[in-house]
Amino acid sequence: MFKFFRLLIFILPFILSSSFAAENDTLFYKDNFSVIVDSIIIKGNDITEESIILREMTFTIGDTLNPELAEYNRERIYSLNIFNEVKLIPFKTSGINYLLIDITESWYIYPLPFITLKDRDWDKLSYGVAVSIRNFRGRNETLIGILALGYDPSVNLIYRNPNLIYDQNIFLSTNVSYNKVTNRSDEAEFLYGSQFEQKIVGGNLVIGKRFGLFQRVSLTGSFDYIETPFYLPGVNASDSRIDRLVTLGAQYTYDTRDLIQYPSNGLFVLLGYNFKGIGIDNINYRVADFDLREYRTFFDHITAKWRFGLRHTYGNVPFYDYSYLGLAERIRGHFFNGKREGNSLMIGSVELNYPIIKEARINLDFIPLLPKSLLSYRFALIAELFADTGTTWYKNESVSTKKFDTGYGAGLSVLLLPYAIFRIEAALNDNGNTEFIFDIGTSF
Repeated sequence: MFKFFRLLIFILPFILSSSFAAENDTLFYKDNFSVIVDSIIIKGNDITEESIILREMTFTIGDTLNPELAEYNRERIYSLNIFNEVKLIPFKTSGINYLLIDITESWYIYPLPFITLKDRDWDKLSYGVAVSIRNFRGRNETLIGILALGYDPSVNLIYRNPNLIYDQNIFLSTNVSYNKVTNRSDEAEFLYGSQFEQKIVGGNLVIGKRFGLFQRVSLTGSFDYIETPFYLPGVNASDSRIDRLVTLGAQYTYDTRDLIQYPSNGLFVLLGYNFKGIGIDNINYRVADFDLREYRTFFDHITAKWRFGLRHTYGNVPFYDYSYLGLAERIRGHFFNGKREGNSLMIGSVELNYPIIKEARINLDFIPLLPKSLLSYRFALIAELFADTGTTWYKNESVSTKKFDTGYGAGLSVLLLPYAIFRIEAALNDNGNTEFIFDIGTSF
């Protein structure tokens, strides 16, 4: 009998949530509401543990919920990147205020062929297969194996666990890789006389702690075996053609963004400092990183966002660890012909976004054989206006405004979440040249 009552208590909220439409005293809260949440029901989490969802929310039972807070928390749950759809439905029945969190889980285990762009360059296509197990054990863990061919072939094994010790908010990630990397430095190519490749075998371990909802501190340790086919000072950090690079570092992040994949509200701050080599084989230099991004929505769903980024190095930095514009970091307007290198880098951007289609659902479940969770997408179409600027400099140089590259433009972003973002943009640079850009992912 006791087990029967325990079962009844457990399933009663679900019975209510599925039958409240027929109740005379049931009230759906819509538009402007402000209610104290008495109970939270989670539905649709066949694999995902409830705690993984609840720990992302900025309110709990007994707190007051309104539409703005509900939307912000919906986006935070979506940011876990393991759900195709998330709904927050507040309702009242039998005098109790319920919040129903209705989720649709995405497909978690799949081998997928891929084509990607190295350094965001269509001339550097890499292709292969990735075997991914997402939301492993229902705790948002990720296991990934990647075999990449084409430009810069590589093999990677990755494991991420954001909840290694749940009660202590300890997270961990690790990566083991083998890469053949094409030299990125024009100076190194000039010194050697031709282009060349370096073989890099390495691994890293990151362990950290989450403080509250928004702050994280982590420590990093890594080792890289970097083999160059020749010895040349600057190309190599040590006194031989093989560098054995040990890195110890620390990082702090503060992140209040709503939807990580494409934010419209929140603040992101990153501070990082890495000791490279720490004297082993006469390798000893340091790298400091700072990144600040802010997102604010105003008027009729217009989002204003801006970014300031800085990478600064100290000591005798090898060419493979220089700071680059025109590769992973790019100035739109100088997107294709704006490669610059130096010891340090500074970049800034401002952007206005307006959702032409804020959110819609695309369901392709009529396609046979494929799982339905792979055929459902959150779709949005967003117009953008932007301005980018940035520069690099060497350790004996001062920063000059005359050396900044700047570009302006407009474009469209297409969101197919949780899987992909595409951007089509037209940009004009400070030299009066125009370019058209097709890129993957958000600008920042």
